Amino acid sequence: MEKSFSESYAAAGVDVTAGYKSVELIKESVKRTNIAGVLGGIGGFGGMFELPISEYKNPVLVSGTDGVGTKIKLAFLMDKHDTVGIDCVAMCVNDVACSGAKPLFFLDYIACGKNFPEKISQIVAGVAEGCVQSGCALVGGETAEHPGMMPEHEYDLAGFTVGIGEKDKLVSGEYLAEGNALIGVASSGIHSNGFSLIRKVFDINEQTISVKYDELGTTLGEELITPTRIYVKPLLALMDGVRVNAISHITGGGFYENVPRMLNDGFTAVIEKEKCFKKPIFDLIQKTGNIPERDMYNTFNMGTGLVIAVDADKADEAVRILKDNGEDAAVIGEIKSGEKGVELV
Repeated sequence: MEKSFSESYAAAGVDVTAGYKSVELIKESVKRTNIAGVLGGIGGFGGMFELPISEYKNPVLVSGTDGVGTKIKLAFLMDKHDTVGIDCVAMCVNDVACSGAKPLFFLDYIACGKNFPEKISQIVAGVAEGCVQSGCALVGGETAEHPGMMPEHEYDLAGFTVGIGEKDKLVSGEYLAEGNALIGVASSGIHSNGFSLIRKVFDINEQTISVKYDELGTTLGEELITPTRIYVKPLLALMDGVRVNAISHITGGGFYENVPRMLNDGFTAVIEKEKCFKKPIFDLIQKTGNIPERDMYNTFNMGTGLVIAVDADKADEAVRILKDNGEDAAVIGEIKSGEKGVELV
């Protein structure tokens, strides 16, 4: 008897029926993210979203794309796949919000060695949760099986988002000035950067992630897999209340790479380390790996996920707005004239 196409494709390592089942399992998660502007549903050849251009005088689209990096390895070891989707969304939408734009919609891309529908649904449930937290819609995505290229039980995850902002309200650094206050906003932990170093420091495996540390109050694995904090709604509330002059999202490269990205030539960001937020996990990493302090601040967020510049006389109000919207925030430094860069004192 001649084999059907699906049977032949399955022999090549791609299970078409698993793909169909995955789509069915994720429908409810996707539905959670529907907001005004979504047209159609999942399953089409393109995700459609009606732009709210009548609400803007001069609308600008702002896009961002990113992945989760080697934090994915931790999800494999823990067999926990419902949080990395939040990380993926966070890495994209936080960047867009730091530009002063509101994320509108998101698309994900999952490449896997083999499509296990229940696992895919867990991943997408996390993506949907990230979209709900940031107020954007999950309008589409792709799950691609790569037999022979990836181990069956492994996958990679990346995403893409588009936001919209008023041109004259985008955060461009135009109003940055000497004397501006720098406000730090606490992170939820490691977020999604520096995991290649972490895996080396702790020799990450099923045994090491199960070790409970008194200073963490939990196992190493549970601490490390904590999802990246999504700052979109607090940032939008802040920008409605005060003028934000510049924002830095502290991701890969830590303070030394990311803070200068928000500066114009002629300005130095001076940050007082003792005023920044502290997380025990960073002390543990530094001590265990015998890592120089500068390398720590050049790799990790060290407990501070955002650095925001506002006029000095608006600092207290900015901190209040952020706290009212659920964030830990504090003044951690100021802008001074000098060579473009950051000083940690």
